[in-house]
Amino acid sequence: MRDILYPPFYMQVGENPECPKLPCRDILMARENSFNAELPLSDNNIKISMVPSSIFSPKRSVVLVGLMGAGKTSIGGLLARRLCLPFVDADEEIEKAAGCSIAEIFDSYGEEEFRSGERRVIKRLLMQRVQIIATGGGAFMDDQTRQSIRQLAISIWLKADLEVLVSRTVRRDHRPLLRGSNHRETLQRLLTEREPIYAMADLIVESGNEPPKITVTKLLKALKNYKVNDARNE
Repeated sequence: MRDILYPPFYMQVGENPECPKLPCRDILMARENSFNAELPLSDNNIKISMVPSSIFSPKRSVVLVGLMGAGKTSIGGLLARRLCLPFVDADEEIEKAAGCSIAEIFDSYGEEEFRSGERRVIKRLLMQRVQIIATGGGAFMDDQTRQSIRQLAISIWLKADLEVLVSRTVRRDHRPLLRGSNHRETLQRLLTEREPIYAMADLIVESGNEPPKITVTKLLKALKNYKVNDARNE
């Protein structure tokens, strides 16, 4: 059985330019030693301080959910770099698969067809190796998608209040659900409809006006605590 606690770091680390290019053995050794000490490695001597102190391995992919403007893509990318894991944006993967933009999918085929494609793409991403996945605002509302995420990943709701969401989306007209509408009214309606479902996520982390690195630090703390609690239940 594949070791889901410590996936093959050599492949994952090599994909992220900000991660140390250390083989799996040395990454695991670094976990067990002081990050301020020097560890003799086979190829050359590398200070362990080069390895991010936050590095640990989630057992499953981490899926960020929440409304548009919550910061799933930007925060997800930063989180992936801190964890030395790949990052993928589900919306971008949908556009690649469809060969057109999400707005064009909505215009040509409607939301129902978009959700069907979204469901298939997210399921495919969840079947891949451990990574950070940012999803569209409506993805977690789909029963089948939500069930897949629950079974195969750790879900985190990036929770942002209305004012934050409005400020982050006011000049963005590419989102199909916001085009031609009052952003504040639409976002308020979506918040009312979706918050009870978002609250089903494994973890909830506030995404406010603080610097992104602060939000990422909160995510890391939540993930580490969740990892410990999960391990106790095994």
